[in-house]
Amino acid sequence: MNILRCITAIVFISFSVQAQSSKSVQSPIQYAKIIGDKLIRETPFKYNLSVFKNSHVFNGLQTVNFERTFASQQPAVAYAFTTLDAPQDMQLALEFEHNDGLKIWLNDEIVYQFAGDKKVKLIYDERNIELSQSCLLKLKKGKNKLLLKSETKGGEWVFLMQPPSTKGAISKANVYPGIGLKDVPYISASVTAISNWLVVGPFENPTVAGKRTGLSIAYAPEKEIEFGKMYAGLNQNITWTIPKIEILGTLINPLEWGTNYQWNYHNGGVAWAMQLLAELTGEKKYDDYATNYGDFHLNGLPFVEYQLKRLHADSSANSQIIDTKLLDFALAPSLPLIYKLRKQDNFPYQQKYKDFVDKMLNYARYEQLRYPGQQMYTRTTPEKYTTWVDDMFMGIPFLMQASQYAKDPEARKFFMDDAAQQVLEYKKQVWNPDANLYMHAKYSSKDVKLPHWSRANGWAIWAMSDVLTYLPKDHKHYNAILNQFKTHATSLARFQNKRGFWPNVLDYPSSKDEVSGTAIFTMAMARGVRNGWLDKKTFTPIVLNGWKAIQSQIEADGTVHNICMGTMCSEDVNYYLNRPFFDDDTHGLFAVLFAAIEVEKILK
Repeated sequence: MNILRCITAIVFISFSVQAQSSKSVQSPIQYAKIIGDKLIRETPFKYNLSVFKNSHVFNGLQTVNFERTFASQQPAVAYAFTTLDAPQDMQLALEFEHNDGLKIWLNDEIVYQFAGDKKVKLIYDERNIELSQSCLLKLKKGKNKLLLKSETKGGEWVFLMQPPSTKGAISKANVYPGIGLKDVPYISASVTAISNWLVVGPFENPTVAGKRTGLSIAYAPEKEIEFGKMYAGLNQNITWTIPKIEILGTLINPLEWGTNYQWNYHNGGVAWAMQLLAELTGEKKYDDYATNYGDFHLNGLPFVEYQLKRLHADSSANSQIIDTKLLDFALAPSLPLIYKLRKQDNFPYQQKYKDFVDKMLNYARYEQLRYPGQQMYTRTTPEKYTTWVDDMFMGIPFLMQASQYAKDPEARKFFMDDAAQQVLEYKKQVWNPDANLYMHAKYSSKDVKLPHWSRANGWAIWAMSDVLTYLPKDHKHYNAILNQFKTHATSLARFQNKRGFWPNVLDYPSSKDEVSGTAIFTMAMARGVRNGWLDKKTFTPIVLNGWKAIQSQIEADGTVHNICMGTMCSEDVNYYLNRPFFDDDTHGLFAVLFAAIEVEKILK
């Protein structure tokens, strides 16, 4: 043991001397603090009011909110007009949703009509919204006129449409038409910049023999679209205008990959890391950051739900916190919330934390999609029952926290057993025994091997380290999970390069050095050394070389370089090899914070 301590000390002294020669900050925890201080300085946890951003490419949800525009509480009819600019002759399977009666004309021909009562029904899936209606649009190359006639019995009054959802697939070469009023005669650029639609209404929707008849009355706009003309409306004369332009609460200073305080797993990971940094340093400001994260999202729930469900702004800030059936936006970002409930009592908004975490506990147990015949979490993206190794992190650490938080012994046992069982089931699905690495994902419809992406392997070893942290050694799955952890760690060690990094695609040595995967592996192996899961003599130099590589990417102001942005899954390794890298992407920041904390612990 004394010899081992000397070896570790010599490695650390060498590592520290090199660090001192290049940086003024030496210890891992000091690096964590300068990153944490930068996060505190630059995170406002506020909404910024902005005009709704208009897209002129029809590649997402388009909404005409007649209710917000005309506010009619009695039966009424209105029209909406736009154009679809097709790059070629093409067929488009339009998906749409509406209340009550609707007619759609394409180039003056009716392509859809419905009369009667109808409620808007939106299904929020993992990364898209499902709309219940569809029709085929045969678009000619160039401009195509689209005219809607919508009616309401009073109250709800909205039309939504979108192209067919790709459900996250990235391999398809989708061609989308343009949308909007550009180049329509007698409409200025100042109008086309802010709205894709013109509307006119409300017109009368008379009831005859108990039935509304406005949909069958051919008002002037469906005969001829003429600007500068007044029509006899429901209560007054009306003319063409634009729908109400909404003001949305947006996030401040968004980067290409997002911001560091929107609702997602990696920002939740940052808040979780800041809680642990506060515990290790005794500095409350880091825990305050995590508290601000939780308070901002929980107190903002009514506002976010209003923007999503009342304004139908599907891509509005933090909308994923509302009923999203994806672990990335459910369990994983809730980790700092359940951790706070575990560690603290009698704090402001505690009941809101309990209510939200209770909802997530129920979601974890009963609502999240699982693979048929197994307990393992799975996805509908890009096809139903796709297994992502990411979900080992997106779900399993929360289950382990739940096993420590739940008061009921049966619930505690369920969450712990569930987490342990899932680790072994993921091994069956996404572990590649030929490479001794995890594939990023596995499809349900075809047996193809996806690439061994670095961060995906990180999610696997992170989840196993969390399970081993809390799982009793006499648990029936403990030894199997420990053996898989050791096997994975030993396999990963082969791919650390002479610079101390792991490449973005593990078995492609020419792939770029990448910080988030390197940080996760360093963190997990440091845990393994500290807890006796891994051989200290073998893995301590690997950990210290990993940390040396990480610190080379941290600037004195807390900026962290060379972090791969988020990805979908693909069979094409070039997709991963060519992914953009960014500074301060929180996918990497929270991994670096965790790595610093764990390396600090073994050096102490």
